[in-house]
Amino acid sequence: MKIGMTYDLRDDYLAEGYGEEETAEFDHPATIAAIEAALRSLGYEAERIGHIRALAKRLVAGDRWDLVFNIAEGLRGFGREAQVPALLDAYGIPYTFSDPMVLSLTLHKGMTKRVIRDLGIPTPDFAVVESPEEIAGVELTFPLFAKPVAEGTGKGVTAASKIADRAELEHVCRSILETFHQPVLIETFLPGREFTVGIIGTGAEAFVPGILEVHLTEKAEKEVYSYINKEDWHGRIEYRLASDAMAQLAGKTALAAWRGLGCTDGGRVDLRADANGMPHFMEVNPLAGLRPDHSDLPILCELAGMPYRELIAGIMKSALKRIRTAS
Repeated sequence: MKIGMTYDLRDDYLAEGYGEEETAEFDHPATIAAIEAALRSLGYEAERIGHIRALAKRLVAGDRWDLVFNIAEGLRGFGREAQVPALLDAYGIPYTFSDPMVLSLTLHKGMTKRVIRDLGIPTPDFAVVESPEEIAGVELTFPLFAKPVAEGTGKGVTAASKIADRAELEHVCRSILETFHQPVLIETFLPGREFTVGIIGTGAEAFVPGILEVHLTEKAEKEVYSYINKEDWHGRIEYRLASDAMAQLAGKTALAAWRGLGCTDGGRVDLRADANGMPHFMEVNPLAGLRPDHSDLPILCELAGMPYRELIAGIMKSALKRIRTAS
């Protein structure tokens, strides 16, 4: 079976003049090499394609694949993660991970939380601020937490993201609006334990290979799983598997969110507990990082006894079953 690989290589964008933080979600060469090696070890014929522009050229030239292993994040717009899947849909080529509707929804954290709230899944009270004029209308109880509405990898999250009063709210919201040119998601700050839940599979067959608890060390930015803490996590973050009652509830909540949102094949759900120990949905990553020894999903799978090759095999198994079912 011929498997194409679509991705955004960080080095390519840095060479074009883009900055470190704006390319934070893009992939390291080690990620592409690891996925390719895993696919080949599973018996697939893997072929690198690259970003959406490279894919478009190949499609116009007549190239085709039995399936595309897609981890392309895209560069611009709320639909950036949906661009490659939408193009592949137009050409009738199946792919791994979620479809354009799900990827467009889940990139916008505010829209996602509205659906999660409608599903009856716990999530912190929130507001979305689209302009400086809307900041005064935020009626949530302090402390609050603010971040860009459509970024990942902790982009835009710093120690200043935890907000104590109106003055800080004004300052942080204006800063995010000006820096990221997108709305700000403001949530009630939750003081409890933080979990990231790995998920493999689709629908009723989706399962949790492991639940990771995020512990911040004395070297980390305090109280926040920030961009700096994620990028340079050695010494700042301690990742530990969790299996107690609260962690199990986090896993159950994560699966409910995954299924309710219609996510497929594999990814990650982040949760944080409130003062009463109830895990709340924070966000979902249906295109989770896959860099070995660096990204949360491979780390938690390894800690849970699932080697990288097995993780990729599980993703492929789910995608191929979806394709056969849809045929």
